[in-house]
Amino acid sequence: MTFTSSIELLSFHWVAYSIYSAMILSVIAWFGYNLTREKAKSVFRIPFYWYMAFLVAGGVGHHIFTYNTIPWVSQDIDRHNITPDAKYEFKIKEHKWIGLPKQVLIQCGQTIEFDVHSEDLVYGFGLFRQDGSLVMQMQVNPGTDVNGILDSNEILWTFNHNGVFNLTSTEYSGPAEYTEDGKDLMLVKNFVKVEGCKDNGEKQ
Repeated sequence: MTFTSSIELLSFHWVAYSIYSAMILSVIAWFGYNLTREKAKSVFRIPFYWYMAFLVAGGVGHHIFTYNTIPWVSQDIDRHNITPDAKYEFKIKEHKWIGLPKQVLIQCGQTIEFDVHSEDLVYGFGLFRQDGSLVMQMQVNPGTDVNGILDSNEILWTFNHNGVFNLTSTEYSGPAEYTEDGKDLMLVKNFVKVEGCKDNGEKQ
């Protein structure tokens, strides 16, 4: 089992956690049912503890099972061995993107590195689908190294689904990011375009 997008991952977790929550609620319901009886049945401790051990093992096992199926986790850990297909570097200052390309065109399966530098405040770098759901994001922290060079804020991402994605800051950096009527001044529509993918996340 592998996941090629956050939507697939969240859908799987929704099902898994719904089942897991129902199992936990069954324990509460069992206690509640016995409390309402005039003569409650004695608690069978061994089966109860086995059930609790099963729940603990199931919760931990779920995360161990899905760890290696999340591509961006292993990719981030092994990023020092990965050469991106393209790298885009730009800055943020006074709630404005500086040196931002007009649009980033990506072919299916390409791994892209975004390197963002902040000259003043804490910002965010986030890509969003047209329906408003989040594709990916990172925090962009200000600061310089010992040589006075702006610190890098890097994220490596492999795009496996077609789409046109909007860019904006995902961190609140003060009211200057918005107009009086609430318009996001850091929103860049249609910043990333991915093409060449099938519906299942594979290359055409």
